[in-house]
Amino acid sequence: MALPKRPEGKRLHPVTPWRRAWAPLAALFAFAAQDPERARQGVENLSVTWLLAGVAVLLPVAAAYGFLSWWMTSYLVTDTELRIRTGLLFRRVAHIRLDRLQAIDVSRPLLARIVGVAKLKLDVVGTDKKDELAFLAEREAVALRAELLARAAGMAPEAAPEVGEAPAHELVRVDTRMLLVSLLLLGTTWSALIAAAVFPALVWWASGSPWPALAVAVPLLGGVWQSGLGRFLTEFDWAVAESPDGLRLDHGLLDRAHATVPPGRVQAVRIVEPWLWRRRGWVRVELDVAAGGNEGGVLLPVAEREVARGVLGRVLPGVDPDEAVAALTPVPRRARWVVPLWWRGYGHGVTETVFASRRGLVCRRLTLVPHAKVQSVRLSQGPWERFHGLANVHVDHGANGTVAARLRDAAEARVVVAAQAERSRTGRREARPERWLT
Repeated sequence: MALPKRPEGKRLHPVTPWRRAWAPLAALFAFAAQDPERARQGVENLSVTWLLAGVAVLLPVAAAYGFLSWWMTSYLVTDTELRIRTGLLFRRVAHIRLDRLQAIDVSRPLLARIVGVAKLKLDVVGTDKKDELAFLAEREAVALRAELLARAAGMAPEAAPEVGEAPAHELVRVDTRMLLVSLLLLGTTWSALIAAAVFPALVWWASGSPWPALAVAVPLLGGVWQSGLGRFLTEFDWAVAESPDGLRLDHGLLDRAHATVPPGRVQAVRIVEPWLWRRRGWVRVELDVAAGGNEGGVLLPVAEREVARGVLGRVLPGVDPDEAVAALTPVPRRARWVVPLWWRGYGHGVTETVFASRRGLVCRRLTLVPHAKVQSVRLSQGPWERFHGLANVHVDHGANGTVAARLRDAAEARVVVAAQAERSRTGRREARPERWLT
């Protein structure tokens, strides 16, 4: 039987079919998971001969699917766009305009690193879902990324392939010991571990059966992994470097990731201070980036305050977190009737460059939104808040996020809304361009 006509463009790496061959097997496992008892009975009723015959049929089918899906996938860079053709039964062609590219990240999972391949993830303005090319040879992936970034910056098509990757200057690298200690000082890690040890035992004791306890233990152990070991593996050897195309983030122990924070696309910054970190002067810095970009929104998983301040100066020039903290004012005392105890953690302030909001007592979160990134400002007031003369000011930014200054005096909140709308208009007129390499 002749192979279907292959689409124009370049192929992915030959190792890709093995990755895609898992799709039929995953579909079979998903079908069995819908009714595990029936699946178990079906397997028990089969003889060894039938089981071997099933495996002998399934493996070639999976291999054929992986090969054909790879055969029908290609990419092509034209003068104006990147075309990605995929699909075996249902064909799909993605037309990605080069001038709409915002970030191109390189990901190297553990097995991919062993084989010497990588995948590219592309962030495009106006889309939430990332298109990707998986897998390419590492050199090809790096060269293609450099070419696409140069083209996105407006470089001539004939010159872009010769540019190569822009040089980078390392700003900070997170020490492994600091990262480990910071995770041990988080209350979420210990609370998840205690819950995983206590609740399954209580369920087993109450029900007399291990299966309900196992059903409770699995998601709790997932929480332990996410807040503890999994986070350590993801944030291991975290490095931040500065290059003409933005801040580059490299991290990961098993799966190595290379992400870029595009210039001008940062919409908001959060500075997180867990209670046990404050005596050491440590903070965590998170970002809200328009059109995706940095997965997970982390700029620095942990750093000393002065180090974080220096890196923030590269992301948002002219923004001083200490100035924003000094501008914060507490909420009125009557707010304790709306939010008992936790009302002391709320604060709001405005500087010449940012709208600032703080919340939290045990874990403080200071959020900074540059005036130029504010898309809309609104006021909200529930019946209980209205009774006490309080209102909330909400600021919406370009990453589909909202920052709220809660429990402000109602008259003050109305003034803040009007003043912030004017600051935002002025900020957008004076904002710098958001193009690559500019």
